[in-house]
Amino acid sequence: MPGNKPNHKPVSKPARQLLFSEALQHKGLTPTKISPQTSPPLNESTTMSDKDQPTTMDRILQEITTVSRRIEGMDASITSLTLETKSMRSDIAGFQSRVTGLEQRMGSLEKQINTSQEREQDFLYLRSKLTDMEDRSRRDNIRVLGIPENEEGSDMQAFLTSTLPKMISLDFDPPLEFQRAHRIGPKLSDNSSRPRPIIACLLRHNQTRQILQVARNHSPFRIDQHEIRITADYSKETNERRKAFLALRPRLRKLEMKYGLFDPARMWVTKNGVSKDFYNPDELRLFLDSFQSQPMDSLNTDSEHDIVGGSDRAETPPLGNGKGEDGSTRHRSQS
Repeated sequence: MPGNKPNHKPVSKPARQLLFSEALQHKGLTPTKISPQTSPPLNESTTMSDKDQPTTMDRILQEITTVSRRIEGMDASITSLTLETKSMRSDIAGFQSRVTGLEQRMGSLEKQINTSQEREQDFLYLRSKLTDMEDRSRRDNIRVLGIPENEEGSDMQAFLTSTLPKMISLDFDPPLEFQRAHRIGPKLSDNSSRPRPIIACLLRHNQTRQILQVARNHSPFRIDQHEIRITADYSKETNERRKAFLALRPRLRKLEMKYGLFDPARMWVTKNGVSKDFYNPDELRLFLDSFQSQPMDSLNTDSEHDIVGGSDRAETPPLGNGKGEDGSTRHRSQS
């Protein structure tokens, strides 16, 4: 019937492909046959890698073997380091025990040093007290230097009793009296030019002070052309301190300082109106060094008699009563 749609039969897939090919040929085109299940051909590189695959595996195995060996060497090194570390720990422990022992010994030594220092201080204190006691026990003594040997005859006390007042031109009331008097030191030959000193202990201390005062002002004295000096009597340590003080007098004079030596061994110094006392010669030496004075060796020109007996003539101080602790007067230097 004319009103009905034409009845088209379905076209199969091969037929469609054939019709499509004919259409392309009619247009001058050549169809390419494509097979969906066909895989692309293997190239040359793929074929070569397949051939080299056994060599690559060998290399990998070799690298693995090398790494394994290195790891084994590292394990051995680590084991060695562990052993060394243990040894070092044991050594450190030994060192620590030794250090602990040393610290304990050091503590013990410090205590001993402190004890020794305390004992040294006690020793110095006792030594100074002993020196002071010895000097006090010698306060009534005088030393007479320069009297020829055998001049005194057989009675030294009688000789001094009659000779001293005339020699120093001083009258004593009551007359001089001695507890003992004698020469000190080994006996010398008769022709010796240096007679032994005489040491005499007076009965009255005020007469000892009078004699020493006159001796400081007017010494030396003379008997038959012999030069006689009278000095105080001090202990050995005090004499050494006085010697050290007196050795500094040239420096004091050069610096135009006034000074005075007090009994038993104390140096008074004044500079620019400022006075200071020194009980230690080293302290005075440092004080003079602060003024940049000359070295001691080039200035030490003191004679023995100025040192042993203490007959120092010191500069007159600008202030005070002019007397030391024991009543001795400071005198002007005659140098």
